[in-house]
Amino acid sequence: MNKLKNSHIAGATGLMLLIAFALHLAGLSQWKDYVLIASSVFAGYFIAIKAFKALRMKAFSIELLVTIAVVGALIIGEYVESAVVTFLFIFGAYLESRTLEKTRSSLRELIDQTPTEATVIRPEGHVRLPVEEVVEGDRVLIRSGEKVAVDGVIVSGQALIVEAAITGESVPAGKTLGDRVFSGTLIDNGYIEVTADRVGDDTTFAKIIEMVEEAQETKTTTQKFLDRFAQIYTPAIVLLSVLVYAVSRNVELALTFLVIACPGALVISAPVSMVAGIGNGARNGVLVKGGEIMEKLSKIELVIFDKTGTLTKGKPEVTDVKSWGLEENALLGIVADAETVSEHHLGQTIVSEAKKRGLPLERQPKAVEIIKGGGMVATVEGKHLAIGNRKLMADQGVSIAEPIEAYAIEREKAGNTAVLVAIDKQLTGVISIADQIKPEAKLAIQQLRQAGVKQAIMLTGDNRHTAQLVGDELGLDAVHAELLPQDKVAWVTKLKDQGYRVAMVGDGINDAPALATADVGLAMGVGGTDISMETADIVLMSDRLDQFAHAYTLAKATVRNMQQNTILAVGTVVVLLAGVLLGKIFLASGMLIHELSVLAVTLNAVRLIRYRARGQAGQALDEPGRRHRRCQAA
Repeated sequence: MNKLKNSHIAGATGLMLLIAFALHLAGLSQWKDYVLIASSVFAGYFIAIKAFKALRMKAFSIELLVTIAVVGALIIGEYVESAVVTFLFIFGAYLESRTLEKTRSSLRELIDQTPTEATVIRPEGHVRLPVEEVVEGDRVLIRSGEKVAVDGVIVSGQALIVEAAITGESVPAGKTLGDRVFSGTLIDNGYIEVTADRVGDDTTFAKIIEMVEEAQETKTTTQKFLDRFAQIYTPAIVLLSVLVYAVSRNVELALTFLVIACPGALVISAPVSMVAGIGNGARNGVLVKGGEIMEKLSKIELVIFDKTGTLTKGKPEVTDVKSWGLEENALLGIVADAETVSEHHLGQTIVSEAKKRGLPLERQPKAVEIIKGGGMVATVEGKHLAIGNRKLMADQGVSIAEPIEAYAIEREKAGNTAVLVAIDKQLTGVISIADQIKPEAKLAIQQLRQAGVKQAIMLTGDNRHTAQLVGDELGLDAVHAELLPQDKVAWVTKLKDQGYRVAMVGDGINDAPALATADVGLAMGVGGTDISMETADIVLMSDRLDQFAHAYTLAKATVRNMQQNTILAVGTVVVLLAGVLLGKIFLASGMLIHELSVLAVTLNAVRLIRYRARGQAGQALDEPGRRHRRCQAA
């Protein structure tokens, strides 16, 4: 029974009940009974169809129990009871579907943002194509007011782009030559041409929709328990109703007991909360991979942060180049030539600085070896280069003279990362690189503490002086620096062994092992999307730490909402059963209260859609909620 049918059926049966009431007032009792029987059979037919479908799937549904009750009421001549029960059930289903419309419409809004067409620049001109026909390498043109249809890099033009569908941020972001853009975002003002490198189901936006849909299907620990509970509870209620009849010889009492005991509100209490909570997160740029992850996040006590790109902006700049025995630009140029093949942010910073200075980067590095947590070695024009930290220098047999060491320490104490450069085993220079702390980082950490996080620490591969400066500025409980990826994993494991529930926040690439080891792994931003989405339990789609604060408080609110719903559902069933056995509640009144409890549980969950995390706007996206009005999962 869909919403449209429910509304029509409820309207028709409601009208028949009014006619029956009028006939009763007119003293036409026989005609009144005919109308009540017709109303019961009409509405009962649709209920029975659903009951039969559930039975074929070996599931006891509330529709089956209502059908049994209605048939029994008709047999014993309780026509008013049968008609009222069918009307209340249908009308309750209609109200429930209307209440859940917000959660359904939220996912539809997300799906509706998916672009359907794109303008592709071809030799024959500008061609308007369905987005499915766009291929990698196509040059796509997007004007003001249009949606970006692909993931790619801007090769011409500039624009203000609203990336709310990806990051949850409604303020337009300025994009120009060389910047990445994502499918599903909107050109607020400007004109750009983009070379497509991800199309169709491979785009970031398509993966967001897929993640949200998959999260809806996953079950929380509570839901799994309720499913197991229902498999035992429902048959037990059927047997108890038979026992009630055997003791009381009262068919109506037994039928009432059978229907009222079905935990309709209990079955939907957990799923509807999780659907709303996951939806709120998605609308705010927080992708949670299912209800079980949401439950885990709500219990986190200790948070571990990576430094670069997590607590800092991840957009470092070269602040100084110091060389010994070589001209400054010559040192920078040969190092940049080697770093052109590196994906590390520090290496790319050096390359960017060389380009800014107009240095030609034409020499191809050979014998390149990237050493995680250390740096890199390579050969450029026959010269062996070692570029990285002190550990790398030691491993390469490079000694560090005292004046150079003193200079490096001085730069580090000033907040820089000192990149040491050795040419042919001789330490030749130090390139100083500095990054800025994210403006929202300190407040986000304070919000996490206020919400229940006991400790916040940093694990970083950077030098201890720079790391400690950042840690002191942000008020972190501990800072551990100069760590390799395996060292971070060891720290996560150690803290878990001490009894902490640990969350790790990193970039989803270098920190992938630690993210996977933590109880909950959170990846920052859409850079390295494939790896971060696969590795992390939660993806923060923008680079803002306040999204984490929102995710944490949202998780607590969602679990609290689920608990409220469970208590309400169980309490309603207990009160109703007591009322039935004491002769105070009858079939029609009991069904009314039952339907109201289902509606109350749904309305309580829908509150999560507008949840706000400590002053942040909490608009939500939600997924289509299926009506789980069953005594057990099919």
